Amino acid sequence: MLETIKELSLLDGVSGREHAVRDYIINAVKDCADSIETDPLGNLIVFKKGKATPKNKVMLDAHMDEVGMMINHINSDGTLEFSCVGGIDKRVMLGRPVTVGENRINGVIGVKAVHMVPAAEKLNMPKTMYIDIGADSKEDAENKVSLGDYACFNSEFVEFGNGFIKGKALDDRAGCAILIDMIKSDLPYDMYFNFAAGEEVGFGIAATAFYRVQPDYAIVVETTTAADLADVPENKRVCSLGDGGVISFMDRRTIYPKDLFDKAFELAKKHGIKAQVKSLVAGGNNAGVIHKTAGGVKTVTVSLPCRYLHSPSCVLKKEDITEGARLIRVLAEELANG
Repeated sequence: MLETIKELSLLDGVSGREHAVRDYIINAVKDCADSIETDPLGNLIVFKKGKATPKNKVMLDAHMDEVGMMINHINSDGTLEFSCVGGIDKRVMLGRPVTVGENRINGVIGVKAVHMVPAAEKLNMPKTMYIDIGADSKEDAENKVSLGDYACFNSEFVEFGNGFIKGKALDDRAGCAILIDMIKSDLPYDMYFNFAAGEEVGFGIAATAFYRVQPDYAIVVETTTAADLADVPENKRVCSLGDGGVISFMDRRTIYPKDLFDKAFELAKKHGIKAQVKSLVAGGNNAGVIHKTAGGVKTVTVSLPCRYLHSPSCVLKKEDITEGARLIRVLAEELANG
């Protein structure tokens, strides 16, 4: 699964431009899926037949898109102005290498030189940033990029320390890899899988896929912020790397059914799987629209703890990926079996 995560991480797929990721997934599962379709909004819906017909229809969801930038103006000096796509903390952007557009033009996010910044402004985040692609003029830049082109962080995938990995877009390409691994395996029951478009911009595009399938249960496979760092109070750390999959009781878009929350921990204990609670009510994911779709879908979210979310250097621990994948599999089987 790690090689799949690496390959997915290195693909570009800003919200609304997920085609490279979608094509990769189609190629990865085409020989073992029973049906594959892309809906009008870009969701990739996969059906995998299992050994038996389930009592309940279960659908799992992971999103293909990543945060990034869209080019909205080309300046006279050839630098590019941009708008953020999804939530990005400006502090992680300064000086970062990026690639722009389908041709993956190299660039870097720049700001005004520090010696030109008034003293009163030096402690504040810069109001203006731009992408420098090495163009000499507006005309030169227009020959390389166009308005509406996307820009992605350009970040290597690295293994380091005691089982850690670093890369861009691990939110939620790691979740996509878990679903791909399930599709490639022998399943005890028929299951549906959705690789969603547009999660990072909060438009709820996943809802169209779930309306089409109308499952009884949904499992959202995600990543979530881990603030397990030295300067963060214990009650604000959300979750910790190394403690397994993260189960939510509530976020800003969903209050999860308590019976599913309890069932996840019951199964984790039964099978000796590491699991932890998301201890802060924050953020949100596709569960927010899925649970309100087609008359209502009982929904649970299992996330992987991730440091430095929405940055070029998302950090996961391999052990959490393994434990999270185990929990997701047994939970899906339990819900399918009734």
